[in-house]
Amino acid sequence: MRVKKQTPQRGAGMEGWVARWYARTRRNDMEDFRHQARAVAARLHTGSSVLEVAPGPGFFAVELAKLGDFGITGLDISRTFVEIAKENARNAGAKIDFRFGNASSLPFPGEFFDFIYCAAAFKNFAEPIKALDEMHRVLRPRGEAVVVDLRKDVPLDELETYLKQSGRSRFDAWLTNWIFRRMLIKRAYTREQFLRMAEQSCFGACQITASAIGYEVRFRKPPRSSPPPPDSGTVQAELPPADSSASHQA
Repeated sequence: MRVKKQTPQRGAGMEGWVARWYARTRRNDMEDFRHQARAVAARLHTGSSVLEVAPGPGFFAVELAKLGDFGITGLDISRTFVEIAKENARNAGAKIDFRFGNASSLPFPGEFFDFIYCAAAFKNFAEPIKALDEMHRVLRPRGEAVVVDLRKDVPLDELETYLKQSGRSRFDAWLTNWIFRRMLIKRAYTREQFLRMAEQSCFGACQITASAIGYEVRFRKPPRSSPPPPDSGTVQAELPPADSSASHQA
């Protein structure tokens, strides 16, 4: 059984005042970003090459950059988010390559990254299985991709608690709650849908851990069964120029 084809709206990125409002309200979740960054940093080694798909304002990537010597790239479909993320990185003194591009057509060589992270965005992707296949392509053997996103069956009382504890203003809490109920929960996936998408992708399988309001879904690329041909090195010296990007997701 194939996962239902996504509507075109899923592929649209936030731009303009909507992206700027999102960046402002997500600052209330900085402790969450720090917690996620610490958890990811514990899985990496010095010099690891990391791709964040749909970094939005770039808060997670900036926090991760503070924790170790990693090569971090962020790719987003929103040009406004790319601008905001670059500014946030500059203000933090973090060296991160934020660029414009599409999750369904990652503008990177194969087997380039050691780790891929995607949070609060996968449910918006127009072509989720193709995005997973692209993540698989650009991961090195033994590399891991982690998707963190909202649960379709999120308990509404847990959602209310999350918003109350976030420190948002009354208006931002009301608007965020409205967006969750009217849009995001409808787009979110069930555990079974994640399992089916994993099976249909090049990864073939995934591991899912539930939290109060979401899932952490891990995908791992297996080791290479045989060595590559002598003239096909898998480690690239540098990424292609940023202006060669296509378009991505937030």
